[in-house]
Amino acid sequence: MITSRAFAGRRYAVLGLARSGLATVAALVASGAGVTAWDDREEARDDAMALGADIGNPLEIDLIGFAGVVVSPGVPLNRHPIAAHAREAHVPVIGDVELFAEAQGELPQHKVVGITGTNGKSTVTALIHHMLESAGMASLMGGNIGLPILSRDPLPEGGVYVLELSSYQIDLSHSLACDVAVLTNLSPDHLDRYDGFAGYAASKARLFSLQHQDQVAIVAVDDDPSKMIAGRINHRLHRVSGKDIDPVDQARWPALQGPHNAQNAVCAIAVCRVLGLNDEAIERGLATFRSLPHRMELVGEARGARWYNDSKATNAASATPALAAFPPAPDQRLHWIAGGQAKGDGLAACRPWFGHVKQAYLIGEAMEAFAAEIGDAIPVQRSGDMASAVTQAAAAVRPGDVVLLSPACASFDQFKDYEQRGDTFRALVQALGA
Repeated sequence: MITSRAFAGRRYAVLGLARSGLATVAALVASGAGVTAWDDREEARDDAMALGADIGNPLEIDLIGFAGVVVSPGVPLNRHPIAAHAREAHVPVIGDVELFAEAQGELPQHKVVGITGTNGKSTVTALIHHMLESAGMASLMGGNIGLPILSRDPLPEGGVYVLELSSYQIDLSHSLACDVAVLTNLSPDHLDRYDGFAGYAASKARLFSLQHQDQVAIVAVDDDPSKMIAGRINHRLHRVSGKDIDPVDQARWPALQGPHNAQNAVCAIAVCRVLGLNDEAIERGLATFRSLPHRMELVGEARGARWYNDSKATNAASATPALAAFPPAPDQRLHWIAGGQAKGDGLAACRPWFGHVKQAYLIGEAMEAFAAEIGDAIPVQRSGDMASAVTQAAAAVRPGDVVLLSPACASFDQFKDYEQRGDTFRALVQALGA
């Protein structure tokens, strides 16, 4: 794990004892800090006590003299009483990423890349990590992806920590100065946590204000809010755009299809160039990258078609980039599996891309409503369930076609969650054979 002598002899409160909370307790105790920990779940409190923490609710104890209150990013600071209680005691409310930043000085020489944005940050984080590892550089993913950062062993000298950072994690950081900071894009999200869109955008922009003058900012300027943030950055700045990617190049990267992945790729390329990778290493990383599970994940080829699992697309807006990724070439080639438990937003966001679809296979509770909404725009099969949809698509595809599970719906009518839905799709495809 990552520890630091800077924490020794200090006292911290830890609120929330899921994976990152318990990893924080373990790292602080191992560093010689005193820890008072709390979670509403008794078994989590028992786990923290076994690690050497005292048990106490930070809301009910005197926090004066504490070095910090470490909270989960899921704690809404705009509504949760811990914010005011800590403020009265003049104690900062921080996250585990901030503790990592405070421990950096004792780690072997390294670089930190921080990636934020409304969409794409997980893919960009995983892609950068893959490209670095493919080039032989020691790399570690953390933050909002993978294992808790404090639970990982420090990288050797020359390593790169690649951190996916939600706005919440940025809010809880005060000394995180990323060698390279990235903004993928910006659109309204999480507005229940902020004073409107301006507050949300300001949270993202803080990642750059924490940087030093010699550090690098990379901003994808395909949307106006991101352009505005780029315009206020007064240190080293690279503006990039998904339009910078040549479609001929992108065709060589099987897991990075579509306009949204062009933006993801251009952000990752810019980071890797700053870190010293040459064009050959970058191309090799792009070509061999495999998508994150359930996000435009190429699960195999069968019956001459490529099959993609985009089960994480639980609403129409999320499904739109996937539909946009497969234009006619020259004829329609896309077989679209959609449906499940509708969220009430219908398919309006998808309609501009209906012309890409050769046939739709509808499943779940939304089947009839989606069929009515699609009307005559696309040929429709009322498949009912995933197994039927896969069987029908397998019978219909021709060489060069694409089958896409991008449901535009929640999964709870037929599956435990979107992961189980995607896993089921993957298994059905693999059972088809080549």
